[in-house]
Amino acid sequence: MDFNMKKLASDAGIFFTRAVQFTEEKFGQAEKTELDAHFENLLARADSTKNWTEKILRQTEVLLQPNPSARVEEFLYEKLDRKVPSRVTNGELLAQYMAEAASELGPTTPYGKTLIKVSEAEKRLGAAERDFIHTASVSFLTPLRNFLEGDWKTISKERRLLQNRRLDLDACKARLKRAKAAEAKATTVPDFQETRPRNYILSASASALWNDEVDKAEQELRVAQTEFDRQAEVTRLLLEGISSTHVNHLRCLHEFVKSQTTYYAQCYRHMLDLQKQLGRFPGTFVGTTEPASPPLSSTSPTTTAATMPVVPSVASLAPPGEASLCLEEVAPPASGTRKARVLYDYEAADSSELALLADELITVYSLPGMDPDWLIGERGNKKGKVPVTYLELLS
Repeated sequence: MDFNMKKLASDAGIFFTRAVQFTEEKFGQAEKTELDAHFENLLARADSTKNWTEKILRQTEVLLQPNPSARVEEFLYEKLDRKVPSRVTNGELLAQYMAEAASELGPTTPYGKTLIKVSEAEKRLGAAERDFIHTASVSFLTPLRNFLEGDWKTISKERRLLQNRRLDLDACKARLKRAKAAEAKATTVPDFQETRPRNYILSASASALWNDEVDKAEQELRVAQTEFDRQAEVTRLLLEGISSTHVNHLRCLHEFVKSQTTYYAQCYRHMLDLQKQLGRFPGTFVGTTEPASPPLSSTSPTTTAATMPVVPSVASLAPPGEASLCLEEVAPPASGTRKARVLYDYEAADSSELALLADELITVYSLPGMDPDWLIGERGNKKGKVPVTYLELLS
């Protein structure tokens, strides 16, 4: 018990000394040991890394889970070391509602069939989103969180210890400075005529006491300097490890971009397939089912952008010499013609195309060498090119 009390009293004394030194530094009444410029740059770099890592981590969490209450729930599960329950994505919930609506409104009607197809696509989108969230959390968020909860806490602990060592060192310097000043004052030779003999004895005794105090202060200063230098080296090594942290975060960032690219590419493919399927349904109002952009490639990020497909112009699709062909001089081929029903309205891009109205019947045929995405359509005395995706061939 005596040992514990002595240790408690010693710790209290050290804390009080540090508090006095810190307060005097704030009021400019004490000198402060400054760190070298390189060390200060390492500290600033570490602080900047920590601050931006926190911001990137929080905003990525918002991107993956926009619902703040859901983020709080996941945070509590992680702190309690419990598994986060599986959560239905918004796309999967929308797919469920669409499937139930189709079942109630009639799955055999055009609207019901379309609802079923869209619900299947939304379900696939939801599954892709779930995979993306899981991959991004494991490959990107977890390393950032490990840095903040592991490496940075170690750095912060060593920095606080370095700060205490610096306060101890500066307190020893101040104590030595005061001891030397008192020693110099005590060793001043008094005036023989104005000073009593008794004071000579007191002066000599005080000088000896201050000599001992100076020696003790110098010894404490050497110990404090050694501990400060050792702690500064430990902290410096940890701060220089921030470069390795940047390399690790760079690798994780590449993984995040890769997972995000895969996710959006999957979404593009699912929606493109849905658009093609809807183009085959009577009464479905979509633009076209053929993409104008190049096909997706897993090795080229620039080809994964989901560009809204549009119908290519006739001039770009027509073979050489066909664009200038006079349609009035074109005769139906010997193989005959076919009837086709227009699925939805189409506005002609130029005079070589034929404008279409939904549900009307026209006569169509193809010419040798003509682009397979286009046919020649006739309605009365009007003739022009029409896109195949807007037609339902009847006979």
